Amino acid sequence: MIHIVADTHTHSVASGHAYGTITENCRAAAEKGLKFLAVTDHTPLMPGTTHPFYFDNLMTVPPVLCGINVIRGCEANIINIAGEVDLPPRILRKLELVIASMHAPIFPPPGRETVTQTYLNLAQNPDVDVIGHCGDSRFDFDHEPVLRAFAENGKVVEINAHSFDARPGSRENCPKIARLCAEYGVNIVVSTDAHFYTDIGNFKNSLDCLEQIGFPEELILNADEERFKAFITSKTGRTEYV
Repeated sequence: MIHIVADTHTHSVASGHAYGTITENCRAAAEKGLKFLAVTDHTPLMPGTTHPFYFDNLMTVPPVLCGINVIRGCEANIINIAGEVDLPPRILRKLELVIASMHAPIFPPPGRETVTQTYLNLAQNPDVDVIGHCGDSRFDFDHEPVLRAFAENGKVVEINAHSFDARPGSRENCPKIARLCAEYGVNIVVSTDAHFYTDIGNFKNSLDCLEQIGFPEELILNADEERFKAFITSKTGRTEYV
């Protein structure tokens, strides 16, 4: 049984289409027995979300809230084939976790060849830590070269529990992607993509997928407290946790 200690992808009311506060989310994480909660609101090009100032000032959120280690980050929008995202490097480098995702309102699905090249370029973006919900069939890509590139560049792949119900093709694509992550030694994180606090910690879809394919637990960064701490510390130098 895989035990997850951190929810690495959650949204607050700042995202514009989520409905809880950071404090409410942390309380829910504590009630679920988590150790870490990543605050990863949508970056500025997503309709209805917040200004770059929000992310520039995000480190004012306490590192510990409601007994939870708060990881202050973002879910950035991939904006072009060059693998760029919609926050400047100066802000991205202040954050503790940067997820980069393709969203149709910002990057209308451009076809398999273009998505493949976009991910290959994104793999070389030093300011991106995690690749968000890439099982979405609207953004289909050539899995093998992309996963090799993620391995070579130390990118982490997210297995997003929300995607199994909300993004077409994810139930078929996520196991394929996870198998290649195991083959190429790509670290993954399991997340909920919660947009309301009641969904925080509900990893069932992702864990069922990983257990069914026998995914190696040692490659799940947030399945071990010390492993996850090391991941965050390696980027930020942060060493104090509860």
